[in-house]
Amino acid sequence: MNQHAARLQYDTGSDHLTLRDFRRLAQFINDYSGIKMPEVKKTMLEGRLRRRLRATGCPTFIDYCRFLFDEDGLEQEAPLLIDAVTTNKTDFFREPAHFEFLRQRGLPDLRAQGINSVRAWSSACSVGAEPYTLAMVLADFAEDHGPMSFFVLATDLSTDVLASAQQGIYPLSMLDPVPTALRRRYVRVSGAVRPTREPRARIVPELRSTIGFARMNLMDDAYAVGNPMHIIFCRNVLIYFDKVTQAQVLRRLCDCLQPGGYLFIGHSESATGFDLPLRAVSNTVLQRIPS
Repeated sequence: MNQHAARLQYDTGSDHLTLRDFRRLAQFINDYSGIKMPEVKKTMLEGRLRRRLRATGCPTFIDYCRFLFDEDGLEQEAPLLIDAVTTNKTDFFREPAHFEFLRQRGLPDLRAQGINSVRAWSSACSVGAEPYTLAMVLADFAEDHGPMSFFVLATDLSTDVLASAQQGIYPLSMLDPVPTALRRRYVRVSGAVRPTREPRARIVPELRSTIGFARMNLMDDAYAVGNPMHIIFCRNVLIYFDKVTQAQVLRRLCDCLQPGGYLFIGHSESATGFDLPLRAVSNTVLQRIPS
């Protein structure tokens, strides 16, 4: 062991994780959520967990890890720890080519298959921009092409972001990527604005009512989503998993996808090399092969 590693291993100061405790936390985070936590992320993890030290009353990281692993605090603390660790970057109409594909090809194809009641799933919904974008696209398609009912399931591992998503309230600037016609139809700007605060906007209740929110861990053995989905978005999630976990998650997603339905993954992700009942129909858009 070199001198740097030795200092990390035996450091007992309150401002840093020991290497031993970091590895225990990293292993738990990986087992629980599939998120890889290499040692280069040690400083990041310390920063993310400082508020959990304050919330639990633990004066040092050593005390916090003792509380987790030696004093049975893990069961109650696990969801809050994961909330602190997960990254929840999101935008409305993020990776817009996916939504253009839905408008131009995906939804017309589902209609041609005789599907008039569409089920969609945003499997890592963060604060809600993705499922609300999906709902806007589905509602707009129904408006232009005749009656079509739909339901969007929005799930995430983080309870914090789910609570925010359910409110459907955002800084007005966050709605900038939403096309003007859709913004007029589905967004309401708050009337009361504080001089020191950016205006807020809220998704209209009619659209919010088409979305159901629930906590779900993609590391679970099966996904309780009810009837098969016609559309699944699982974007910018697989990049945090190793290859074995990616394959497992993709297989479980396929189990939830109706034959002929569409799976959307992030533009930096790939399903190549996995034995799955999927075919590529556009860039990072996959269709479950009809039986």
